[in-house]
Amino acid sequence: MKVLRGSFILALLASCGAVPAQAKAPLRIAITFDDLPLHGPIPEGETPLSIAQRATAALKAARVTNVMGMVNGRWTATQPDTIEALRAWRRAGLPLGNHTWSHANLNQLTAAGFEREIVENEPLLQELETGGDWKWLRYPYLAVGDDLAKRAEVRKFLAGRGYKIAAVTTDFGDWQWTAPYARCIAAHDQRGVDELKRMYMQAARESVAFDRGLSKALFGRDIPYVLLMHIGALDSHMLPQLLDMYRKAGYRFVSIQRAERDPFYRSDIDPSLPPEPQNLEARAAARGIKVVPRTDYAPLLDRICAAPNR
Repeated sequence: MKVLRGSFILALLASCGAVPAQAKAPLRIAITFDDLPLHGPIPEGETPLSIAQRATAALKAARVTNVMGMVNGRWTATQPDTIEALRAWRRAGLPLGNHTWSHANLNQLTAAGFEREIVENEPLLQELETGGDWKWLRYPYLAVGDDLAKRAEVRKFLAGRGYKIAAVTTDFGDWQWTAPYARCIAAHDQRGVDELKRMYMQAARESVAFDRGLSKALFGRDIPYVLLMHIGALDSHMLPQLLDMYRKAGYRFVSIQRAERDPFYRSDIDPSLPPEPQNLEARAAARGIKVVPRTDYAPLLDRICAAPNR
């Protein structure tokens, strides 16, 4: 059975494209954006506000609502004007969640230190999300703790404060495009920008096949997926094309609240429960299902618009 499942994943990945939707069970995906209000470097001519406005306009044009933005409040203290990006997000009717005050890596902190990072972010979220459902935590770097005791302590803390965990079950490493795009804009290299856009969409299409393959191999069905993105400049430009790709692949856009009603997310919705393996790849590994490596775009991205001596 394990061999058959692995072969199924390989067959899906070989297509490097979107998998047709099944009529019986509509595909669902919840979009989330990390690193609000600023995910840099910021290209010339852009600001956190202009990027947020472009992203929210694209979502509105595509009639996609309830896209949660995960906040690092530190930027509003060190660069006060960045709060305008958060206000623009809220004016668009989009919710916010907690990504810790300074994008802290739990693996590099004590549990108590990480918990302080969560609490420090809360006054800003309370101000911007009056009465809203903002008690969702997205672990920075998706780091859930480098030992079981620390992980358990933080989960107990989250449960005690009424938090749910904003899981990630699909992504294509969009953050890797942020710095190359800024370089290409600075170099006025349109060919480089075009190549970045081509690879960006290729990676997104590959992720559809990859994650659907894992879900089918594990559960014989598509779970509702939670997509991780970042509030980067290129992301904001590519969002109309990306949303169109997901729609053509058969996805319906839902809120993270709707997606995480699925039993897959049971221990994310209730952190007092013992944790499950963190994502689809981790669950496949726990079941002994071998997964082929994903395309590594990092070497290609590192060369685009790079200085000659790099």
